[in-house]
Amino acid sequence: MKAMILAAGRGERMRPLTNHTPKPLLKVGGKPLIVWHLERLAKAGFEEIVINHAHLGAQIEAALGDGSQWHLRIQYSPEEAALETAGGIANALPLLGDIPFLVVNGDTFTEIDFGALTHALQANNYAHLVLVDNPPQHPKGDFAIENGMLKNEGVPMLTFSGVGVYHPDLFKPITRGEPAKLAPLLRQAIAENQATAEYYQGVWHDIGTPERLRELDVELQVKK
Repeated sequence: MKAMILAAGRGERMRPLTNHTPKPLLKVGGKPLIVWHLERLAKAGFEEIVINHAHLGAQIEAALGDGSQWHLRIQYSPEEAALETAGGIANALPLLGDIPFLVVNGDTFTEIDFGALTHALQANNYAHLVLVDNPPQHPKGDFAIENGMLKNEGVPMLTFSGVGVYHPDLFKPITRGEPAKLAPLLRQAIAENQATAEYYQGVWHDIGTPERLRELDVELQVKK
């Protein structure tokens, strides 16, 4: 299974840090956010990684290269302007192939076991999401889980972690090169009972502001 790291966002809420540095290259615990993902993906047995980028994308390619230092093979999917989540994934499909793949948001920090997700997508399903407890900045959540199925509503409502496994057919409605959001595709899959989910209660941080970046950095430095 291949993995894709979403790294095309501009990181407006992270300014001024992202004025000159792409968000995935911001450091916590002494290394860039995206490197934590690469190390964990390699440890989980992944070998081929696709990374999309837009804002200051050349810096990402220069910093990560071909991925050989992590025993990975990295391919890049550049975007002139960020195509949003579904648009970015659809644009990268020629690199991802025709079997299910893992996607990870580049602006999160997590200890989710990526290896355990390689067989998470069941036959005839289009999506499998990892949901987490709602953080303070997102108290209403996104989705619920009912008997392993992803639902638009339920109790409790949980937050999408940004980690999911998708079948490429989920993105058939998207025209390559055009911006598109992921949520409408997921809601259609839910309506057709083709989306599953799991609840993760371990380490997960959404690095959306400089304050949250500093807090995580302090936390990781203390653990060293």
